[in-house]
Amino acid sequence: MLLNGKNAVIYGGGGSVGGAVARAFAREGARVFLAGRTLDTLEKVAADIPGADVAVVDASDKQSVEEHAAAVAAQGGIDISMNVISDSDIQGIPMTGMTLADYIQPVTTAVSSKFLTATAAARHMKKQGGGVILTFGGTVDRGHMRDYSFGGIQVAFDAVESMRRQLAVELAPHGIRVITLRTSGLPETIPGDYPQREIVEGHLTRQTLMGYTATLTDVGNVAAFAASDWARTITGTEINMTCGASLD
Repeated sequence: MLLNGKNAVIYGGGGSVGGAVARAFAREGARVFLAGRTLDTLEKVAADIPGADVAVVDASDKQSVEEHAAAVAAQGGIDISMNVISDSDIQGIPMTGMTLADYIQPVTTAVSSKFLTATAAARHMKKQGGGVILTFGGTVDRGHMRDYSFGGIQVAFDAVESMRRQLAVELAPHGIRVITLRTSGLPETIPGDYPQREIVEGHLTRQTLMGYTATLTDVGNVAAFAASDWARTITGTEINMTCGASLD
């Protein structure tokens, strides 16, 4: 198994992406620590994962993050940290129709929470001489934004990518890798009652070369690989899972 004996913390572990990653990590032998704001959703995911640990953690609150990280580290260290909490973004409205508060909300949420969770994990990873920090999102080609209004989420992704590069440089001497998993969007995560669901799903699929997008299972599988020693040469970069929507 790729992650046998590893401790993995997943912030936003009660969500669809967090759940998919947690199941893949557990399948590969990791002990999974699910963290999030809503106990009910965390417990639903944990029900499918033997030995999963659940904790209510506010990823935007320093004390909450630090206390949870210390508790996990006391149980054998933190080997993997991944933050996939919701960025609280608003889409489908042109910038000229948005308020400043709505536009910058995902930027503030993404940068704040990922700074807190990544640095908390890194301090423990430094002591043990290694670890992996995973982010999710990545920069998209701006040409794909012409027929849909993404709000501030792409700005948030860009900011996190800048943070990821900085972390990768600073943490590499301590054996810590930092990687982004980049998709072109996951139709499975769009609520069934979302008014523009078909428009968004069609947009995401059309921009790919393969005629299909990544699935939640794909994300979990690639995350498990990226967090494993098989990917020990990969850091400071994105893993492109866009099915050809973005060409490197």
